[in-house]
Amino acid sequence: MTAPVKARLHVTADLAPDQAVLLPADQVHYLRHVLRLGPGEAVALFNGRDGEYRARIDRVDKKTCSLRVEAQLRPFRPAADIWLCFAPIRQGRIELIVEKATELGAGRLVPVITRRTQVGRVNTDRLAAHAREAAEQCERLDLPEIAPAVSLEKLLAEWPPERQLFFCREREAAPALLVAAGQVADTAPVAILTGPEGGFAPEEMEQIGRLPQAVPVSLGPAILRAETAALAALAILQAVRQK
Repeated sequence: MTAPVKARLHVTADLAPDQAVLLPADQVHYLRHVLRLGPGEAVALFNGRDGEYRARIDRVDKKTCSLRVEAQLRPFRPAADIWLCFAPIRQGRIELIVEKATELGAGRLVPVITRRTQVGRVNTDRLAAHAREAAEQCERLDLPEIAPAVSLEKLLAEWPPERQLFFCREREAAPALLVAAGQVADTAPVAILTGPEGGFAPEEMEQIGRLPQAVPVSLGPAILRAETAALAALAILQAVRQK
């Protein structure tokens, strides 16, 4: 009888049957001291390119853990080509955005510095760690890219011509995102842009409006918190594209 999988980990190593995989120190600690797993127990591994594989713990001690890959559980399937561009918010809430956006299948997360952004520095390594943990928990087969923080001006100046940008606006008439998203092919590259606490400055809204790929959209009559708007928009877009 096949032993049940006790954990799921993201690794950087190639995955194939009979491949040996060595884990870094933080994952060794997690398996040994948090989950209390030992030799012979099974875990699932994924690396964002080879799919998901079953592996068995071969050897574990205080500092090292080696696993032996057995068989593929699922073939690789990339996340949808959706970017979430969002204004950074304070610690605790920005991690929530990254965690839930990972669960919702965003392919790329872009922190965007606006005039009213109140966060001076974005720790992308910390955010990437939260994304990895979320992907391990939600059974996603890849990790979202965590882009370096960029100014709104630079984001718009370098915007790829083939990618449509759904720009979430408050207090102004705009078509519902549910409607606007339904007019775009399910496989087309798209992005969502949400603002900071306090919203975009008027001149920023004009800048965004001048971008040919920008489509103003509404998330409803309520004024949403920054993290709520980002995640609600992503959930709506994914729901429309998966119908």
